[in-house]
Amino acid sequence: MGIFSIFSKEKKEVLDDGLSKTKENFFSKLSRAVVGKTKVDDEVLDNLEEILITSDVGVDTTLKIIKRIEERVARDKYVGTSELNTILKEEVAALLEENNTTDYVEFSLPEGKKPYVIMVVGVNGVGKTTTIGKLAHQFKKVGKKVVLGASDTFRAAAVDQLIIWAERVGVQIVNQGMNADPASVAYDTLQSAVSQNADVVIIDTAGRLHNKVNLMNELNKIKRVMQKVIPDAPHEILLVLDGSTGQNAFEQAKQFTATTEVNALALTKLDGTAKGGVVIGISDQFKIPVKYIGVGEGIDHLQVFNRKEFVDSLFNN
Repeated sequence: MGIFSIFSKEKKEVLDDGLSKTKENFFSKLSRAVVGKTKVDDEVLDNLEEILITSDVGVDTTLKIIKRIEERVARDKYVGTSELNTILKEEVAALLEENNTTDYVEFSLPEGKKPYVIMVVGVNGVGKTTTIGKLAHQFKKVGKKVVLGASDTFRAAAVDQLIIWAERVGVQIVNQGMNADPASVAYDTLQSAVSQNADVVIIDTAGRLHNKVNLMNELNKIKRVMQKVIPDAPHEILLVLDGSTGQNAFEQAKQFTATTEVNALALTKLDGTAKGGVVIGISDQFKIPVKYIGVGEGIDHLQVFNRKEFVDSLFNN
């Protein structure tokens, strides 16, 4: 079975729709960049560089892509503008592959980690709690027992929102209300999950960046306390970023990766933006796998990130 056949037609349509604004923006600019041109020359490459940067691929990643295309043009002597889309697609795919971006095809958990503990981090407003709710839904749908922990006790709204998601999805939640000790909530959540033989635990955390020292201390305390219950917890630290914020998402990634050991990324709100190129840039710059992407508001519109499907959808105009 090929990788493309694993994706249902419905999932593919959701992905295509979710990336439509990015595609429309990118290809309209690309067509203008090559109008009247038959050969990929310096002017076309300069235009392409500007297009990639304004699509929030990021300066460093853009320069890397342009250099590779320049090398191909020099090697092949004559590269027509009609081939530019194919070449660009191949180079982006190669870049994602080099960055160890895994081809996730379903919501699954690694063997031998039960419960599998996911600590979710990210600033307020990026869709963190919604991502947790949708993630819980997906895990439950494949038969996993899920327990949520409401450790974002800084805002009452965060606790309330997670409770609503737990009820909607039909999973257990451990919460102690606003202003409770976040580490205490995480500890109780893991104890509850172990006693129930749960498969996966998802811990929400506060999304404050105004005081990085306090944030780092809080996240480290949560990790230390969880390790009293499960020595190697958390197994996954998932950073949620709002794809529609473009370069701001890069800055948030920089801040969080400096304060905690992020090992997975979720890019949300890609359906509402023309800045989908941020997925390519962040994957390249931080060498952290993009694991999930949000491509719509529906409960099933959080998808596992699949490099081949993403590139195929982005470049099949």
